[in-house]
Amino acid sequence: MSGAPARGSAAEVFRAFLALGLTSFGGPVAHLGYFREAFVVRRGWLGEREYADLVALCQFLPGPASSQVGMALGLRRAGYAGMAAAWTAFTLPSAALMVAFALGAQALEPGPGAGWLLGLKAAAVAVVAHALAGMAAGLAGGVRRAALALAAMVLVLLLPSALSQVAAIAAGAAAGLVLLRGPGADRKDQSRENGENKEEDGTEEAGRRAPAAAPARRRTAPAFLAAFAALLAALPALAALFPSTALELADGFYRAGALVFGGGHVVLPLLQTEVVGSGAVDRESFLAGYGAAQAVPGPLFTFAAYLGALVPVGGSPLLGAAVALAAVFTPSALLVAGALPYWERLRADARARAAVAGAGAAVVGVLAAALYDPVFTEGVTSPATMAVAAAAFTALSVWRAPAWAVVAAAGAAGLLLL
Repeated sequence: MSGAPARGSAAEVFRAFLALGLTSFGGPVAHLGYFREAFVVRRGWLGEREYADLVALCQFLPGPASSQVGMALGLRRAGYAGMAAAWTAFTLPSAALMVAFALGAQALEPGPGAGWLLGLKAAAVAVVAHALAGMAAGLAGGVRRAALALAAMVLVLLLPSALSQVAAIAAGAAAGLVLLRGPGADRKDQSRENGENKEEDGTEEAGRRAPAAAPARRRTAPAFLAAFAALLAALPALAALFPSTALELADGFYRAGALVFGGGHVVLPLLQTEVVGSGAVDRESFLAGYGAAQAVPGPLFTFAAYLGALVPVGGSPLLGAAVALAAVFTPSALLVAGALPYWERLRADARARAAVAGAGAAVVGVLAAALYDPVFTEGVTSPATMAVAAAAFTALSVWRAPAWAVVAAAGAAGLLLL
């Protein structure tokens, strides 16, 4: 998957992704559908098989899968400039909306009992519960994976800290190496992967296409992977040696972006520990922002921009938002650029697949712990808020209503009823 020249321009990539960044509601699964329609069906930038390979890679790596697929598409089309253009255009609209919400919420200074705020917090309960149910079915099915998820949940609930969350994910990966290897252990994952590929590779032509080539070269890929590891190790030390808001934000948000397996919703407990646990952001504002993030187009990770705006750097909310946003997405960019040339070898490694499966099961448990505290404990505080949360969950899971509409309706219901 290396050595092919770029075939387009960064400007072309930027225009295509800006249209998607303005209109891509519905979360990461919907984003992947939008990307396929835009770049496989309409523009023909790559074939079905090539697109399926990129999706598989980004589901394998930690980080927000839809944003990583966008980065990989930009990288493949126009090199590293195309990768930057794809990320910027897809992320900027929702980041701007989240910063505006943060500034507006601060200006309004709502109290803990503000009705619209209670409605957003109740909606967050429904959104996280719905995401957890879907992730549990996909990542924690079977006795062994369910046991790993349960163990991770218990660990995080009993020892709530950033360290316990990281330890739970690391322990899940290590346990996966032992428990989830072999023909029987990963048969379910293999069948699901085959099913996904069949769904995406719906044409005979797609099955004959070679894997996607990328402008990323193997001789530069190790540098990106080394930078990923170096920043993960160095940022905590720098933040301790040179205390500053900017370094503390960069450290916390980089670590959160580097350790998220299983989808954007899993960033919730990691960021909650970083900003709420440290006292930088109160729980009410955190959950209100998380609810609002469901109602904007683009990636859920732009929630980081909202939180950064609430923790100004040098007195500037915009600078805080920029630091947080860059830090949470940088691990994804480094991993995509570093792993893309090695993908065929990586996906064939049974040990790597087992470790990722174990980590995926563990993050289900981490998210389950977050569903209880702080999401449920803060979002359901009365019979009325329970009713709003239950109605929102029903709308999401039974009526298949879009998340942005559910969140807006919950906020309106809170304004009128709570």
